Amino acid sequence: MNFVSRDRTSVAAGVALVARDRTSLAAAAALVVATALAWVGLAGYEPPMGLAGFLAGWTLMMTAMMLPSIAPLALLYRGPRTPMAVGYLVVWGATGLIPYAAMEWGLDPALPIVLVLAGVYELSPLKSACLRRCRNGAAFLMEHYRSGPFRLGAEHGVWCIGCCVGLMAVLVLAASMGLVWAAAIAAAVFVQKVLPLGEVSARLMGVGLLVAAVAVAAA
Repeated sequence: MNFVSRDRTSVAAGVALVARDRTSLAAAAALVVATALAWVGLAGYEPPMGLAGFLAGWTLMMTAMMLPSIAPLALLYRGPRTPMAVGYLVVWGATGLIPYAAMEWGLDPALPIVLVLAGVYELSPLKSACLRRCRNGAAFLMEHYRSGPFRLGAEHGVWCIGCCVGLMAVLVLAASMGLVWAAAIAAAVFVQKVLPLGEVSARLMGVGLLVAAVAVAAA
Protein backbone atom coordinates (compact mmCIF):
# COMPACT_ATOMS: atom_id res chain seq x y z
CA MET A 1 0.00 0.00 0.00
CA ASN A 2 2.86 2.38 0.78
CA PHE A 3 4.35 1.80 -2.65
CA VAL A 4 0.99 2.52 -4.30
CA SER A 5 0.57 5.67 -2.23
CA ARG A 6 4.07 6.84 -3.11
CA ASP A 7 3.46 6.16 -6.80
CA ARG A 8 0.25 8.15 -6.70
CA THR A 9 2.04 11.00 -4.94
CA SER A 10 4.81 10.97 -7.53
CA VAL A 11 2.31 11.00 -10.37
CA ALA A 12 0.40 13.87 -8.79
CA ALA A 13 3.65 15.83 -8.34
CA GLY A 14 4.58 15.15 -11.95
CA VAL A 15 1.18 16.33 -13.21
CA ALA A 16 1.47 19.49 -11.11
CA LEU A 17 4.95 20.16 -12.51
CA VAL A 18 3.73 19.75 -16.08
CA ALA A 19 0.80 22.06 -15.36
CA ARG A 20 3.16 24.70 -13.94
CA ASP A 21 5.40 24.39 -16.98
CA ARG A 22 2.43 24.80 -19.28
CA THR A 23 1.30 27.84 -17.33
CA SER A 24 4.74 29.40 -17.61
CA LEU A 25 4.86 28.67 -21.34
CA ALA A 26 1.44 30.24 -21.76
CA ALA A 27 2.58 33.31 -19.83
CA ALA A 28 5.71 33.60 -21.97
CA ALA A 29 3.65 33.28 -25.15
CA ALA A 30 1.23 35.94 -23.91
CA LEU A 31 4.11 38.34 -23.23
CA VAL A 32 5.51 37.78 -26.72
CA VAL A 33 2.14 38.30 -28.41
CA ALA A 34 1.23 41.38 -26.35
CA THR A 35 4.64 42.92 -26.99
CA ALA A 36 4.45 42.26 -30.73
CA LEU A 37 0.97 43.75 -30.94
CA ALA A 38 2.13 46.82 -29.03
CA TRP A 39 5.01 47.39 -31.46
CA VAL A 40 2.67 47.00 -34.43
CA GLY A 41 0.19 49.42 -32.90
CA LEU A 42 2.93 51.86 -32.00
CA ALA A 43 4.29 51.93 -35.55
CA GLY A 44 0.95 53.13 -36.88
CA TYR A 45 -0.17 55.29 -33.97
CA GLU A 46 -0.84 58.96 -34.63
CA PRO A 47 -1.49 60.52 -31.21
CA PRO A 48 -4.17 63.20 -31.03
CA MET A 49 -3.32 66.51 -29.47
CA GLY A 50 -3.43 66.93 -25.71
CA LEU A 51 -2.49 65.05 -22.59
CA ALA A 52 -4.84 62.09 -23.10
CA GLY A 53 -3.50 61.35 -26.58
CA PHE A 54 0.09 61.63 -25.41
CA LEU A 55 -0.48 59.33 -22.44
CA ALA A 56 -2.18 56.76 -24.68
CA GLY A 57 0.81 56.75 -27.03
CA TRP A 58 3.28 56.69 -24.13
CA THR A 59 1.52 53.74 -22.47
CA LEU A 60 1.54 51.88 -25.78
CA MET A 61 5.27 52.56 -26.10
CA MET A 62 5.93 51.40 -22.54
CA THR A 63 3.94 48.24 -23.23
CA ALA A 64 6.12 47.50 -26.24
CA MET A 65 9.37 48.38 -24.48
CA MET A 66 8.90 47.28 -20.89
CA LEU A 67 6.46 44.37 -20.87
CA PRO A 68 9.09 41.75 -21.84
CA SER A 69 11.23 42.72 -18.86
CA ILE A 70 8.53 41.60 -16.43
CA ALA A 71 9.27 37.99 -17.47
CA PRO A 72 11.37 37.05 -14.38
CA LEU A 73 8.38 37.83 -12.19
CA ALA A 74 5.54 36.76 -14.49
CA LEU A 75 6.96 33.30 -15.15
CA LEU A 76 7.22 32.55 -11.42
CA TYR A 77 3.94 34.10 -10.28
CA ARG A 78 1.07 31.63 -9.82
CA GLY A 79 -1.71 34.16 -9.32
CA PRO A 80 -3.70 36.01 -12.00
CA ARG A 81 -1.09 37.47 -14.33
CA THR A 82 -3.31 39.86 -16.31
CA PRO A 83 -4.08 42.23 -13.39
CA MET A 84 -0.42 42.04 -12.39
CA ALA A 85 0.62 43.19 -15.89
CA VAL A 86 -2.05 45.90 -15.82
CA GLY A 87 -0.72 47.25 -12.52
CA TYR A 88 2.79 47.26 -13.94
CA LEU A 89 1.72 49.16 -17.06
CA VAL A 90 -0.46 51.63 -15.14
CA VAL A 91 2.60 52.74 -13.20
CA TRP A 92 4.65 53.05 -16.39
CA GLY A 93 1.81 54.89 -18.10
CA ALA A 94 1.65 57.41 -15.27
CA THR A 95 5.30 58.29 -15.83
CA GLY A 96 4.20 59.80 -19.15
CA LEU A 97 3.19 62.90 -17.20
CA ILE A 98 6.89 63.73 -16.81
CA PRO A 99 7.89 63.80 -20.50
CA TYR A 100 4.64 65.57 -21.33
CA ALA A 101 5.45 68.30 -18.83
CA ALA A 102 9.00 68.51 -20.22
CA MET A 103 7.60 69.03 -23.70
CA GLU A 104 5.10 71.63 -22.54
CA TRP A 105 7.82 73.57 -20.71
CA GLY A 106 10.19 73.35 -23.66
CA LEU A 107 12.86 71.50 -21.67
CA ASP A 108 15.78 70.90 -24.03
CA PRO A 109 19.08 70.22 -22.20
CA ALA A 110 22.29 69.82 -24.16
CA LEU A 111 22.84 66.29 -25.42
CA PRO A 112 26.18 65.74 -23.60
CA ILE A 113 24.53 66.67 -20.30
CA VAL A 114 21.74 64.12 -20.83
CA LEU A 115 24.24 61.41 -21.73
CA VAL A 116 26.50 62.17 -18.76
CA LEU A 117 23.65 62.12 -16.26
CA ALA A 118 22.28 58.89 -17.71
CA GLY A 119 25.74 57.31 -17.69
CA VAL A 120 26.40 58.29 -14.09
CA TYR A 121 23.03 56.89 -13.05
CA GLU A 122 23.72 53.58 -14.81
CA LEU A 123 26.84 53.26 -12.64
CA SER A 124 25.15 54.34 -9.40
CA PRO A 125 24.34 52.15 -6.35
CA LEU A 126 20.66 53.08 -6.71
CA LYS A 127 20.57 51.67 -10.23
CA SER A 128 22.23 48.47 -9.01
CA ALA A 129 19.77 48.09 -6.13
CA CYS A 130 16.75 48.56 -8.40
CA LEU A 131 18.16 46.19 -11.01
CA ARG A 132 18.69 43.44 -8.46
CA ARG A 133 15.06 43.76 -7.35
CA CYS A 134 13.87 43.56 -10.95
CA ARG A 135 16.03 40.59 -11.88
CA ASN A 136 15.24 38.38 -8.88
CA GLY A 137 11.58 37.48 -9.29
CA ALA A 138 11.64 34.85 -6.54
CA ALA A 139 12.99 37.26 -3.91
CA PHE A 140 10.52 39.92 -5.00
CA LEU A 141 7.60 37.52 -4.60
CA MET A 142 8.77 36.52 -1.12
CA GLU A 143 9.05 40.17 -0.07
CA HIS A 144 5.65 41.11 -1.50
CA TYR A 145 3.74 37.89 -0.90
CA ARG A 146 0.85 39.76 0.75
CA SER A 147 0.24 41.98 -2.26
CA GLY A 148 -2.61 41.24 -4.63
CA PRO A 149 -1.80 40.85 -8.33
CA PHE A 150 -2.49 44.47 -9.34
CA ARG A 151 -0.53 45.88 -6.42
CA LEU A 152 2.28 43.39 -7.02
CA GLY A 153 2.61 44.58 -10.62
CA ALA A 154 2.50 48.22 -9.55
CA GLU A 155 5.19 47.69 -6.91
CA HIS A 156 7.37 45.91 -9.42
CA GLY A 157 6.79 48.78 -11.84
CA VAL A 158 8.11 51.28 -9.30
CA TRP A 159 11.37 49.36 -8.97
CA CYS A 160 11.52 49.01 -12.74
CA ILE A 161 11.25 52.78 -13.13
CA GLY A 162 14.13 53.17 -10.71
CA CYS A 163 16.10 50.73 -12.83
CA CYS A 164 15.37 52.44 -16.16
CA VAL A 165 15.06 56.15 -15.39
CA GLY A 166 18.44 57.00 -16.93
CA LEU A 167 17.66 55.22 -20.19
CA MET A 168 14.19 56.77 -20.29
CA ALA A 169 15.80 60.20 -19.99
CA VAL A 170 17.92 59.38 -23.03
CA LEU A 171 14.81 58.24 -24.91
CA VAL A 172 12.85 61.41 -24.16
CA LEU A 173 15.49 64.13 -24.05
CA ALA A 174 18.11 62.83 -26.48
CA ALA A 175 16.26 60.55 -28.89
CA SER A 176 12.89 62.38 -29.14
CA MET A 177 11.11 59.07 -28.49
CA GLY A 178 12.01 57.76 -31.96
CA LEU A 179 11.00 54.16 -32.63
CA VAL A 180 14.50 53.01 -33.55
CA TRP A 181 15.91 54.37 -30.31
CA ALA A 182 12.94 52.95 -28.39
CA ALA A 183 13.70 49.49 -29.80
CA ALA A 184 17.41 49.83 -28.96
CA ILE A 185 16.69 50.91 -25.39
CA ALA A 186 14.08 48.16 -25.00
CA ALA A 187 16.72 45.62 -26.04
CA ALA A 188 19.19 47.08 -23.53
CA VAL A 189 16.61 46.90 -20.75
CA PHE A 190 15.77 43.29 -21.62
CA VAL A 191 19.44 42.32 -21.50
CA GLN A 192 19.91 44.02 -18.14
CA LYS A 193 16.79 42.65 -16.49
CA VAL A 194 16.35 39.19 -17.97
CA LEU A 195 19.56 37.77 -19.44
CA PRO A 196 22.69 36.65 -17.55
CA LEU A 197 25.30 39.28 -16.61
CA GLY A 198 22.63 41.97 -16.45
CA GLU A 199 24.53 44.07 -13.92
CA VAL A 200 27.68 43.89 -16.01
CA SER A 201 25.76 45.06 -19.07
CA ALA A 202 24.37 47.98 -17.05
CA ARG A 203 27.89 49.09 -16.14
CA LEU A 204 28.99 48.76 -19.74
CA MET A 205 26.01 50.86 -20.77
CA GLY A 206 27.01 53.52 -18.25
CA VAL A 207 30.55 53.63 -19.56
CA GLY A 208 29.27 53.75 -23.13
CA LEU A 209 27.01 56.69 -22.38
CA LEU A 210 29.87 58.61 -20.75
CA VAL A 211 32.11 57.93 -23.75
CA ALA A 212 29.32 59.06 -26.08
CA ALA A 213 28.92 62.26 -24.06
CA VAL A 214 32.61 63.06 -24.42
CA ALA A 215 32.51 62.30 -28.15
CA VAL A 216 29.46 64.52 -28.72
CA ALA A 217 30.94 67.35 -26.68
CA ALA A 218 34.22 67.15 -28.59
CA ALA A 219 32.60 67.01 -32.01
